[in-house]
Amino acid sequence: MKRGVANRSVPELAIRHLDSFEEMLVAERNVAQNTAGAYRRDLKDAAEWINALGHDLADAAFEDLRDYMARMAIKRMTPATSARRLSALRQYFRFLAVEGHRADDPSVGLDSPRRDRALPKILSESEMARLIEAARAAPESERLRLTALLELVYGAGLRVSELVGLPLAAALRDTQFLMVRGKGGKERLVPINDQAREALQAYLGVRDRFLPGRERSSSWLFPSRGRQGHLTRQRFGQILKSLAMKAGIEPDRISPHVIRHAFATHLLDHGADLRALQKMLGHADISTTQIYTHVAVGRLTSLVKEHHPLSKKGLSRTRSRK
Repeated sequence: MKRGVANRSVPELAIRHLDSFEEMLVAERNVAQNTAGAYRRDLKDAAEWINALGHDLADAAFEDLRDYMARMAIKRMTPATSARRLSALRQYFRFLAVEGHRADDPSVGLDSPRRDRALPKILSESEMARLIEAARAAPESERLRLTALLELVYGAGLRVSELVGLPLAAALRDTQFLMVRGKGGKERLVPINDQAREALQAYLGVRDRFLPGRERSSSWLFPSRGRQGHLTRQRFGQILKSLAMKAGIEPDRISPHVIRHAFATHLLDHGADLRALQKMLGHADISTTQIYTHVAVGRLTSLVKEHHPLSKKGLSRTRSRK
């Protein structure tokens, strides 16, 4: 039987215990809805492969899962995608074993894909300044909201989900901190600079323009007419790319996460403490934060090679001045 989904009916793609697994992730492990949804999509992809063998994903054997992972390597899936799908499978089968739906866990023994950790993309400080200037030069109807969004994501290093999901109550008091709900529902206090506070207060004066339909109130700081009731991650990403073009920056280099990377790297460049940065970013493990030290060290190394008087380039410049 050819693998694929071309001639299958919807019931064939059903996965036993998937709903209860997703409920467990959200209720017991405080996994974000977006993450739980990603696990669901990953498991459905695996189910398509297993269904072609004639049985449900919940009944898969170790060999089935091993072949599925090998298929992803053949299709040249990125290591990040393969690792995420393997994580979804491991958690799903562990859940089935704990709940007594299976006597074994077939995911045990699956090899993790090799995953090289790429350095994050960043923007220079001058590029960030140009991006903010582009927001301030936007049409009057959008200018204050754009500036507030950009100042918050760059000035506080927020994840895009944290930014668009900010409640109105978080900004009603003109304080030097925001209470942010991050991954796993964990809350943290994030300091915001004077520039971001001023931009936020200015935006609050025009926020009513963005209320959906005929509604006169919204609990979201950045309300929208969309189904979620607030500005979406996708829409903010589109806004950034539009601003990038106006600022003379290649749009492909811009994303909300790139701005967060810029926040972290620029702070380290100016002497920020790594532990303090870890808390501001909401990283559970400092090893995640340490990736930015590699970026900073790489930039410093290039600086030394380019300008130190004992480097080859530095010596040639010194001799040319004599």
